[in-house]
Amino acid sequence: MVSGDRSREQNPTEKYSQPEYPQQEQAHPGLESQMEPEPDYGERSYRGSGKLEGKATIVTGGDSGIGRAVALAFAREGADVLFTYLAEEESDARETIRVVEEAGKKAVAVSGDLQSESYCKEIIERATEEFGRIDVLVNNAAFQMARGGIREISSEQFDRTFKTNVYAMFWLCRAAVEHMLEGACIINTASIEAYQPKPILLDYAATKGAIVTFSKGLAQELTSQGIRVNVVAPGPVWTPLIPATMPTEGVPEFGGSKPMGRPAQPAEVAPSYVFLASEDSSYLSGEVIGVTGGGLMP
Repeated sequence: MVSGDRSREQNPTEKYSQPEYPQQEQAHPGLESQMEPEPDYGERSYRGSGKLEGKATIVTGGDSGIGRAVALAFAREGADVLFTYLAEEESDARETIRVVEEAGKKAVAVSGDLQSESYCKEIIERATEEFGRIDVLVNNAAFQMARGGIREISSEQFDRTFKTNVYAMFWLCRAAVEHMLEGACIINTASIEAYQPKPILLDYAATKGAIVTFSKGLAQELTSQGIRVNVVAPGPVWTPLIPATMPTEGVPEFGGSKPMGRPAQPAEVAPSYVFLASEDSSYLSGEVIGVTGGGLMP
């Protein structure tokens, strides 16, 4: 018979603290270091096994949340990591640099705004200067801001959401493929919002649907050239975007309505990126992996 303690350790619904979380609010884009509870990005738990040894990787939005968890996991799997961040996220970016370097790998942090096509080109140029090539591109950074409905979404917000989430992905993919050899891969980040859109995140959800379609189309072009393209679609994840962009009253119960009864921690999402970046997924291209805590995707 399995002991009660052992059962609780194995039960995913009890692996992390469940809502209700403390009510909290941050100015956009938010800092991981100021969240309560602080997210788990895998520093104490992720163990690498050489799946990405010698790989040259790019992770946008690598300062915190899913991006930091992916950067850490990639480094512990043997990859060098260039990551992007906004200037306001400098303190979180330093933490990502620390954990990547402690894994014995090269960390390159490039500050800027992904709404700029020239900055996206700079990212690719910097990566090729530092690493000589690009093996893995992870388009993870995103902008969202909850609103009360379509009447509250300004044209400026709509532009910012699409430029950060869709245009930047397009610019980065277009520039990166010129420096990718056979065996390289692109991993784009969508969301369960692409399939179950909330009215308060209408523009964000629309970009996530676009990411899924774009990725499936790009996979049709690049797979025959030896470059795979896949998507990770997370459900609710406890990251700085939540206290920085969601209604304050909704933060304490964030993720509680999902079958898992809680939001994911970034450390639980990162392994999907490792899988898609590694040879373990060599026959996957044009696919979407949902990390949704039981939330259904068609």
